[in-house]
Amino acid sequence: MNGPHYCADVIDLTRPIKSKKIMKNNSAPSAFSSFEIRLEEFVDLEEFPIHDLTSPIREMLVNDCRKDLEKWGCAHIPNFITSSAVQKMRDEAFRLINDSRRAHKFVNPYLTEDDTTLPKDHPKRFFEERTSSFINSDLLDRDSILRKIYDSDVMVHFVSDCLNVGPIYRWAEPLGRNPYSVMYDGDYFPWHFDGNDFTVSILVNESIDGGDFEYAPDIRTPKNENFEDVKSVLRGQRDKVRVLSLKNGDIQIFKGRYSLHRVTKTKGKEPRIIALPTYVTNPYLVNRPHHAEAFYGRSMPIHHERNLERLDDLTD
Repeated sequence: MNGPHYCADVIDLTRPIKSKKIMKNNSAPSAFSSFEIRLEEFVDLEEFPIHDLTSPIREMLVNDCRKDLEKWGCAHIPNFITSSAVQKMRDEAFRLINDSRRAHKFVNPYLTEDDTTLPKDHPKRFFEERTSSFINSDLLDRDSILRKIYDSDVMVHFVSDCLNVGPIYRWAEPLGRNPYSVMYDGDYFPWHFDGNDFTVSILVNESIDGGDFEYAPDIRTPKNENFEDVKSVLRGQRDKVRVLSLKNGDIQIFKGRYSLHRVTKTKGKEPRIIALPTYVTNPYLVNRPHHAEAFYGRSMPIHHERNLERLDDLTD
């Protein structure tokens, strides 16, 4: 087992949140109306006519994504977001980067405390050091392109079609519904499962090296943790692991609730910044308090008020 046998929680607040910025952004509307969102701001509709349900191009794109999601638990569309929109998101992220929440923690894949009643080689006792940051969703600019992408009904419908799951909803989670993940030189985001159903990743700034997305697709199911296969991946077995190297403007549609995944250590002066619009099948649920604290540096009253039992039987 790598790492210590305990779950240490040390929050680095060297990048404090500025109260004025929070007040300014919290005064923004919670969502854009459909008439306020011009799809052309972030998608080339000739190349990706996601708005046209009669388009054979859209049908082919959806079918390709469904096949990849069925086979690999992940779909990848290169150059989906226009370069101008990527630049605006990059500019926003760098404006807000000093307000990001940086968490330095030892975590297991389930973000739970150590359970000393279990064998030492149990996956729940596999802890790794996580060093990465999030620009939480409540910090985004009033006119954020990322917010527009997330609030677009057309995007929700397109993602739902690709997943072949519906209805899906925007997440009620106030901190992690559409954040930016930031990884500096030497940062590592260890193996974990997501607390939400589906995530769309949009890379907006590549690191010089490293920062690869690795995942073991559908390694568990809603009714089976499959601890033995999880343990084999954590011990370095690579036969179930796939690797995806994203480029700026690429999007990835991913079923992170059931696929063990991580981001390898980043290298170089350029931080790896990725936008994470996130969707769910239950519009009421948010992160569990320990998920919010592990990922976004804090929990809020809503995380405790809505800490209900999930429909699946999974640990987290």
